[in-house]
Amino acid sequence: MIDWSRTALLFPGQGSQAVGMARDFRLAYPSAAEVFEIADRIYGERFSDLFEDAAALDRTENTQPALYIAGMAALRALESAVNDRAPITPLAAAGHSLGEFTALTAADALSLEDGLRLVRLRGQLMAQAGESQRGAMAALLGAELADVQAICESASAESEPVVVANDNCPGQVVISGAESAVERAIALAKERGIKRAVKLAVSVAAHSPLMASAAESFRRALESTAFRAPRFPVIGNTTAAPLNTPEDILTELSAQLTGRVRWTESVRALRRLGAQTFLELGSKDVLTGLLKRIDREAIGVPIIDSASLTAFVERSRAE
Repeated sequence: MIDWSRTALLFPGQGSQAVGMARDFRLAYPSAAEVFEIADRIYGERFSDLFEDAAALDRTENTQPALYIAGMAALRALESAVNDRAPITPLAAAGHSLGEFTALTAADALSLEDGLRLVRLRGQLMAQAGESQRGAMAALLGAELADVQAICESASAESEPVVVANDNCPGQVVISGAESAVERAIALAKERGIKRAVKLAVSVAAHSPLMASAAESFRRALESTAFRAPRFPVIGNTTAAPLNTPEDILTELSAQLTGRVRWTESVRALRRLGAQTFLELGSKDVLTGLLKRIDREAIGVPIIDSASLTAFVERSRAE
């Protein structure tokens, strides 16, 4: 049996997309297929067809809603497999960046329909901000957070900022900002002996001051959205603390576009709540890999297709 009182749900963000993601769930579970149908209706087009088009799927304005749809399809498949389609009640949940919207929907703090509208607008606004002010991101591997913060301060200029965007796990910090500032930060990192500094294949400087225009427009959409208190705790990206009220959620999602994703702290917060098993609902095992670096005693289970879902359910029933 699954001990939901010690189980947390994790939902990935941009970078975890894959062609054909959630296809298995869509074919095997009517509740998962319904998520795609609702998305097509809300968007007024066959958005689900983009899941088979690599070039289209990698565009920010498409990537974000696609990941949200895939995460919700995986959740619906999980509910069907373990609870006859009834909602499950885990100990808590968290989502990495875009995945925070999926986590909030899983906790009934945000409706599926409103979530679909918000994540598509979020992707569009971020893509527009990236076009008007070109940015970059880079992963610094084998680096300590304090060292990366110091590097960002040294590399930044008044009109060319670079900041810590994601504290993903010990030894993996992502920076984001103006392209020239990111280049300077990479050079400084190499000078200071940081193992690897890898520029990411993106042109959108997520979680940096370059997203300020997107954040301002997005806040207006958030203010017209009906949020509810989560049915179970959802840990916020920018605070690594539970979002308890609709006001908490509005503040968090408003700050998230320019604020840091405190993922290491978020996972540790889930552990303090009592989470032992972490189910990653998406298309890859990115968050499961980070989990191993954050806490070796935590158990990570990626639910990425029907085979992995069936294996998890059968193993749980045998225990």
